[in-house]
Amino acid sequence: MLHGVTIQIKIKGEATYNSFGEAIAAESWENVADVLVGLPTTEDMPAHGELLGRRVDYVLGIPKGDGHVWEDAEVILPAPFAGRYRTVGFPVAGIEDMIPLRWNKKVKVERIE
Repeated sequence: MLHGVTIQIKIKGEATYNSFGEAIAAESWENVADVLVGLPTTEDMPAHGELLGRRVDYVLGIPKGDGHVWEDAEVILPAPFAGRYRTVGFPVAGIEDMIPLRWNKKVKVERIE
């Protein structure tokens, strides 16, 4: 049976301010279960490499019903993909009722150091 892995996504909340008026970012990590991780196709790599100067390392399949914001998001993938990644471009989504599997959104990620 086809199944995904659990990844972590960084959630950005409203910033608070210290006594000097400097912004303190409110960030936390949330688990997202059943995410597919795959290699990009040859069509994905040249388009983003030429236009954005970025290298797509993996493509994530996001489960139906997920409400996270995937644009410019930071994620942590488990082994064997282990590392921190940032999403590239905009997520591509399909109509949930028209797709037979449990995933309806595709997000490209690049490794960050």
